[in-house]
Amino acid sequence: MSAVLLEVRNLTKVFLTGGFIHKRMLKAVNDVSFSIPRDKPTIITLAGESGSGKSTIGRLIIQEHEPTSGNILYQGKDVREMSKGERRSYIREVQMVYQDPYSTYNPFYIVDRILKMPLRNFKLASSQADEGKMIRAAIEAVNLSPERVLGKYPHQLSGGERQRLMVARALMLKPRIIIADEPVSMIDASLRAGILNDIQRLKNEFDVSFLYITHDLSTAYTISQRMIILYRGSIVEDGDIEKVINSPRHPYLQKLIDSIPLPDPEMKWKEKLDMRTEEITYKTEGSGCKYYGRCPKAMDRCAKDTPRLSDIESNHKVACHIYA
Repeated sequence: MSAVLLEVRNLTKVFLTGGFIHKRMLKAVNDVSFSIPRDKPTIITLAGESGSGKSTIGRLIIQEHEPTSGNILYQGKDVREMSKGERRSYIREVQMVYQDPYSTYNPFYIVDRILKMPLRNFKLASSQADEGKMIRAAIEAVNLSPERVLGKYPHQLSGGERQRLMVARALMLKPRIIIADEPVSMIDASLRAGILNDIQRLKNEFDVSFLYITHDLSTAYTISQRMIILYRGSIVEDGDIEKVINSPRHPYLQKLIDSIPLPDPEMKWKEKLDMRTEEITYKTEGSGCKYYGRCPKAMDRCAKDTPRLSDIESNHKVACHIYA
């Protein structure tokens, strides 16, 4: 049996944008590769700014989108070559929790319905009594009271409660992986810590790995063991969370971390951020580094040659010509 639970291999996704006549290709994901181990549950973060391709990768994994090229392998088998039974198991074992806890629910039904549907679709409960027990256990697992949430309409619950119910819904299917797409970005700041703590606890108690998708480096640092930094669809840095955050190597990530405001009004930034703004050279397609037009350390080579993701130390990779 493969030591890798899920492997994303050279994944690329191209969308067609524009009008009926004038169309252009947008490469949302460009040759992305990473894996999630099977021997020990882990939390891996995909981080990047809006438009970096992180959410598209999540949707490719759960097959909401078809990849333009590349492969997604689950326990060593390409998901596109799975039998009907294998695909059904894959859909159950790889679940996604979406960003918006408001639009996920149908406002005309009580929340019980969204919890019962997956149990019935996968025939996981032998009776209504068994179904009720499984629902209550899942709700309690995410630190909610069944008496508080069951029988309620979505508008009667807070955003945090709705998001926790989505985690409970995924948990009922006994997944191996949960893809959490910005799960706390639309939640009140006072509730974020609770949901992040739930993710860590569920990883340990239920042996579930998480692919945590976010633009927030601070929450990623709090819960992750590994971080993958994306820029315009490509991986620019990948490694152990401590190395990536405390010793960033790619100029993009260095500037990203330097720009984080300090929680002390008496402390000032040491220096003004040096950022080039030659947007005309902002790479979207073809050769060269995509960050060339903004990089303060850009060299002539950066405009011509695409940097490859390479090891600079153990469990730390960077795609930058500086380290070549």
